[in-house]
Amino acid sequence: MKRAGVLMLAAVPVAIAATAYGFSPTTHTAARSAQPSAATQRRASEGLAAPAMKNLAQKLVASAENSTLNWRSAYGYVQDIGDGQGYTAGIIGFCTGTHDLLVLVERYTAAHPDNGLARYLPALRRVDGTDSHQGLDPGFPAAWRAEAKVPAFQSAQDAERDRIYFDPAVSTAKRDGLGPLGQFIYYDAMVFHGPGTDGFYGIRKRATQRAEPPAQGGSEEAYLNAFLDVRRATMRAEHPGIDTSRIDTAQRKFLAEGNLSLRTPLVWKVYGETYKVP
Repeated sequence: MKRAGVLMLAAVPVAIAATAYGFSPTTHTAARSAQPSAATQRRASEGLAAPAMKNLAQKLVASAENSTLNWRSAYGYVQDIGDGQGYTAGIIGFCTGTHDLLVLVERYTAAHPDNGLARYLPALRRVDGTDSHQGLDPGFPAAWRAEAKVPAFQSAQDAERDRIYFDPAVSTAKRDGLGPLGQFIYYDAMVFHGPGTDGFYGIRKRATQRAEPPAQGGSEEAYLNAFLDVRRATMRAEHPGIDTSRIDTAQRKFLAEGNLSLRTPLVWKVYGETYKVP
């Protein structure tokens, strides 16, 4: 599992079904206005990768990972939340114990050798895979917060988020025939559980054993319900008593409303707090 708790912070295109617009053949003006614009068609084909949709996805994730819609405020976030994965840091909850934080700092240092985190690379390699702070305390959190003010490090965080989590999740969702909501559901699961057969890909495999995804002829709603069932059970099995509201009163709510396109306005709750995007 990638992480758990409240405070955490390669695309293969497929055809996405267009919305059906009903109109009277005798009303020429109504017919023209009912047609989706070129911009709307482009956003539909891009799905969650469209800039505005990607920004929305980050807000949704941040509401669960950092209890805020201002996801950019999390570049400098760093804390040990007691989940056994060491320090959790940055916009997507990179962890010192789960290898992704180490890779982020290694790649960033290769491009910017004189950065303020480079001196912690030996310690990061030693603690990788553990919850240890050896060699990181007391200076690592302050160094992370300072480096997070540097635009190049913010860009590095964005790039690793996309490479490890966003792009693979959206790519897989498109291959499964899922629209923007399904793409977000995959992305949030990838962020929380991480990739791998014991993470997102394992959840997806179990979901496909319960229901066929749209690309295989199944109902999108039925498949996404099956995926969320499996994911919720996985969360609770790994962490009994964990709050699953990021599923129950957010993703499941959008699905129950039939909002497969993740249209705004959106209203949802996470950990009892209400969030709105107009």
